Amino acid sequence: MKQALLDSDTLSFYFKGNPSVIQKIDSYLLEYGFVHISVITYYELLNGLLFKDARAQLNRFEQFVQLNQVLPINSGIASTAAKIYADLRKNNQVIGHNDVLIGATAIEHDLILITNNTNHFARIPDLSIDNWVG
Repeated sequence: MKQALLDSDTLSFYFKGNPSVIQKIDSYLLEYGFVHISVITYYELLNGLLFKDARAQLNRFEQFVQLNQVLPINSGIASTAAKIYADLRKNNQVIGHNDVLIGATAIEHDLILITNNTNHFARIPDLSIDNWVG
């Protein structure tokens, strides 16, 4: 399997105890030792946990992040995302900026994006996606 970038919704399913996602992430970790997440995913989950004042979950999430790799946004990702978003706008297929940045991160790092939001991400050309929610 190609290395993966976990989308925000997949991580949410993981932390909520979805058996399919837990099994797939555990298997992936056995093969690769860590997962990739975008700094955008880090922001989205951190923001949600802080808003809920979910301290135990926040602590668990931060421990997870320390064991894995958070990929930052750089100029290559920003450029790819801008091109993707412009094309989506031209075709009336717009998705949120965060999703475009996450998709561009996967493309730039040659990673498969693991998401349950296949409807939105399927609009991005050249993006490999898979759904582990099953």
